[in-house]
Amino acid sequence: MAKTIITYGTFDMFHIGHLKLLKRLSKLGDKLIVAVSTDEFNSVKGKKVLIPYKHRAEIVRSIKFVDEVIPETRWEQKIEDVEKYNVDIFAIGEDWKGKFDFLKDKCEVVYLERTPNVSTTELKKSLKHLLTISQDDLKQAFDVLETLRKDLE
Repeated sequence: MAKTIITYGTFDMFHIGHLKLLKRLSKLGDKLIVAVSTDEFNSVKGKKVLIPYKHRAEIVRSIKFVDEVIPETRWEQKIEDVEKYNVDIFAIGEDWKGKFDFLKDKCEVVYLERTPNVSTTELKKSLKHLLTISQDDLKQAFDVLETLRKDLE
């Protein structure tokens, strides 16, 4: 019997952690549905995204492990989606452990380990830090790198 898996996420700044998660999820069954949080819903959650929903959904849709992408527009839709898509397994990162146990009477709930040392939050922090570096400091750093490159030639 075919098994359907569903997961939810923002998938902003798509990275190797996202790819590994989707690959692992696809191995749990036969059909993987990914609900990508809309920009409006991310705003409700207090999240600021860098990449618009339309682009994030298209990136996720293009991953070979993903069979279907749907918009996530509100917290309450998870129960509806599990029923609507006849979901066998609801799976999400372990950072949500226990938060979706209320779905256990409708399907299996699986919390997966995150990829170590990979996080959109950390990527955004790094970008924010880079943006605080002055143009003069950046130019000086590039000049040093250029000098080193020439010395190696």
